Amino acid sequence: MRPRGYRSWALLCALGIAYAAHAGALRAAENAGSELGNPERGDTSLATTANASAPGSPPLELESLPPSRQRNGREIYESFRAGLADPTCDASATSMRWKKHFGHAPGQLARGDDDLLPLFGYVVDALRDADLPTEFALIPFVESGYKPGARSASGPAGLWQFIGVTARNHGVAMRGGYDGRLSPVDSTQAAVRYLKTLHGMFGGDWRLAVMGYNAGEYRILQSMRRAGMNAQNAKPAQLPGLSGITYAYVEKLHALACIFQQADDREEWLRTLDRDVPRLAPQALPSDVASLDEWAKRQGHDGAQLRRLNPALAAGFSRGGKPLRVLAPAGAGVAVAAGNQVAEIPALPASMKSKSSQATASTASPATGSHTVRRGESAWTIARRYGLPPQQLLARNGLASTAVLQPGMVLKLDGDTGGK
Repeated sequence: MRPRGYRSWALLCALGIAYAAHAGALRAAENAGSELGNPERGDTSLATTANASAPGSPPLELESLPPSRQRNGREIYESFRAGLADPTCDASATSMRWKKHFGHAPGQLARGDDDLLPLFGYVVDALRDADLPTEFALIPFVESGYKPGARSASGPAGLWQFIGVTARNHGVAMRGGYDGRLSPVDSTQAAVRYLKTLHGMFGGDWRLAVMGYNAGEYRILQSMRRAGMNAQNAKPAQLPGLSGITYAYVEKLHALACIFQQADDREEWLRTLDRDVPRLAPQALPSDVASLDEWAKRQGHDGAQLRRLNPALAAGFSRGGKPLRVLAPAGAGVAVAAGNQVAEIPALPASMKSKSSQATASTASPATGSHTVRRGESAWTIARRYGLPPQQLLARNGLASTAVLQPGMVLKLDGDTGGK
């Protein structure tokens, strides 16, 4: 055993070497003119000149960079598709009955003058962060038409249409001057927490989970006991004693997912999604702010959009001694951590901010070799990283435009493009 003083001295030396290496890497990045996309524009393209002039240095990972203020709508949709638990569609799921009922939904998602696509992206992200199926992201389509301020005459309210007792049971604040069901932040956090509980309670079966969401978990458990079923062998369509509305709930969500998948067979529909939309993130409302419009003006946001997104705060509010959160386009230094908590990230060093608007696909990582798909990646994000058109990347790997990439897949980045 070495003397304690020796170990301390060795530790200090190691820390000094690590610090010198870190400082040297930063100086190399500065001298090489390494550029990150301008966060004011939401551009996170990464120039590789630093890597070229500093051989042996590992390239910066895009995942380590602050999120952009904007995101691509097609990337949102591909993340939704990749997270589906049951992507297979049969004749009953695509019947004329459901097409008539939900045929308008793809058009709603494609509208450029609507908040639906960025709001949908916020919900999809929350579910994927919680490792839940993205079928659950369709619940607000069925419940509220993705309107945060929706109210039912029978009592339910908000994006997820919680009744008062359910909202309170899941930590949603309801008091005079503030109804948290109308907050997309509070209600989505509660819905994801509730769905996570149901998903675990019913053995990871998304169908039983949504039936529990609709009818209450105890009613589903009682029905399973009567039928002699458990979470591993239960057949949702054969559970006895439930309302027809509850049986139809599963069918609606699956049919809606299939209608979206049919729409993405049309390249023109996918092109309507291929646009930048705001990246929405929950942000703390400072205690000295008296109105949503005041905060919007401070932050340079569109006040009308914030009122649409945050009806709980739109017409005055009561804090009740509690912190309030607002859903708004992500600003510089704001990121969304797991569970949709507000998290501050350090600002980029001035020397690493973009010095020009020339960061384009031509400066992306060279498209050679292969890429192993990681969780949450899509053809669009991978192609963008390597400066390739998504269709070319898919063609090089013999994949259809509707293919869903799975973690662990190895994609060729160069070679035959299938004649394209």
